[in-house]
Formats: sequence, structure tokens, C-alpha cells
Amino acid sequence: MSQIVIQRVLCAVLAGAFLSVPRLDAQKTPATPIAPVPTQIGAAKTAFISNAGLDSMSRSAFERLGQPDLPYNALYAAMKGWGRYALVAAPADADLVLEIRFTAPLTDCGGKSAATYAPQLDLAILDARTHFLLWAFTEPVRGAFLKGTWEKNVNEGINALAEDVKKLAARAAADPAAR
Repeated sequence: MSQIVIQRVLCAVLAGAFLSVPRLDAQKTPATPIAPVPTQIGAAKTAFISNAGLDSMSRSAFERLGQPDLPYNALYAAMKGWGRYALVAAPADADLVLEIRFTAPLTDCGGKSAATYAPQLDLAILDARTHFLLWAFTEPVRGAFLKGTWEKNVNEGINALAEDVKKLAARAAADPAAR
């Protein structure tokens, strides 16, 4: 038999095998219950914004912008504009600490082309009293060659993080176990 005929027969056998397997979604399995949001997030009245900085690859990009603290400043403005948490100047005065960090981890070493990075914003929500991590979010930031586009992309990532926090706080407020 030719190689093509063997491949076609093999594909037909595999397709038949897959079609004869019962569908997994046909079995009515109970949905995974939604775990509660830590009560501190819903009960918090105050927050401290912490600047965890930039990794070494990102520092030069933000310094070229002339805004090495752009992620911190943008998150502070977004959270202040939302108004859900009163922002305080010291972590000791806060219920929550929102720790922002910008990183650009290496995703491809380059092989035949240049190295590839995946810029992202990381936001950790910590209990200010115990210092335990309560929740964390990561939002990608699209790369850009133009200064204005890069700043816009960072701000889009910050806005996405702010929306993540808003949704989480709303979920915490709606959770009867948190009351």
C-alpha cells in the first residue's frame, strides 16, 4: 500500500474512534462551586498603593518615556477615580495593600529572530495587617514602538486591572458568606 493510503486509513480509524467515545459534556456533572472571595476585600475601607517597580528589561522603556513610575501613577489615578477604597499614604493605615509591578518576561530566546518578551502588569492584593496575599491579577500589555502607543497600551492594562479589582470587590460584596 502506498504511504498516502495508509495515512488515510489511519485517519479514518482515529476519527471513528473519537466519534464512538461518549461526549464528556453529555454527562451532567455538577458545576464547580464558586469559592468565596477573602472577606478582607469586601470589608476593606482603605487601601495603600505599593509600587513594586519594574524588571530590568522594562526599566529602560519607561525611562525613555520619562515616566519610570507610570504603572504606579496610573493605578493610583484609576483607584482614586473609582472611589471604592480611601487611598492612604502608609500601609499601616490601610486595610489592603495593592501592589503593582510591571514585568516583561522572556518568552522566546530568539533562535533565528530577536528575543521576544511578553509585557504584563501584575497586581497583588495583600491584607495590610497580616501581609498575606489575598488575590492576584495579571494583565498583558501590547508592545509598541511609538511612545504614545506604548503609554496608551500601559494605561489599557491598568484599566483592565482596575476592572478586575472592581469585579472582585462586587463579587465580595454580593457573597453572603462575607457578611
